Amino acid sequence: MDFDQADGINQAIRRLSLRHRARTAALLAPLGLHPGQEALLLELDRTGPMIQAKLSDALGVEPPSVTLMTRKLEAAGHVRRAPSPEDRRASVVELTDSGRALADQVKALWCDLAEETVSGMAAEAVADLPGILNTLTGNVDPKRVTA
Repeated sequence: MDFDQADGINQAIRRLSLRHRARTAALLAPLGLHPGQEALLLELDRTGPMIQAKLSDALGVEPPSVTLMTRKLEAAGHVRRAPSPEDRRASVVELTDSGRALADQVKALWCDLAEETVSGMAAEAVADLPGILNTLTGNVDPKRVTA
C-alpha cells in the first residue's frame, strides 16, 4: 500500500472516530451522560450485574475508568455497587430501575445515531459494516499477538 492510500484510510478512520464521539456526546448530554457511560449502562443491561474488573474487560477500558464512571452513575442513582459475595475486594455493579429506564433511552438514541451514521449507504453495505469494523478493530487491538 502506498502512503496516499494509507493516509486516506487512516484519516477517514480518525475523522469518523472524532465526529462519532462528538455526536455521541451531544446526544448523551441531555440525558446527563458522558461518552463511555452509555456503554457501561448498555453492557449491564445486556449482561446483568457484573464485577467491575469484568466490566472493564467487556468495555475494553482501564479499571480506573470504570471506577470513575460507576461512581458518577451511582451518584446519579443509575447503578448500585455492592461487595462481591465471592471476593469482598471486588464490587458488583448492577442497574437500578432508573438505570434500566436510562438504558432504554440510550438504546433509542443508539438506533438514531446508527441510522444517522449510515444514512445514504446501501442496505448490503450497512449489513457488512459491523463485520468490517470488527475486523479493523481486531487488527489494531494491542492484545493481538503478532508474529
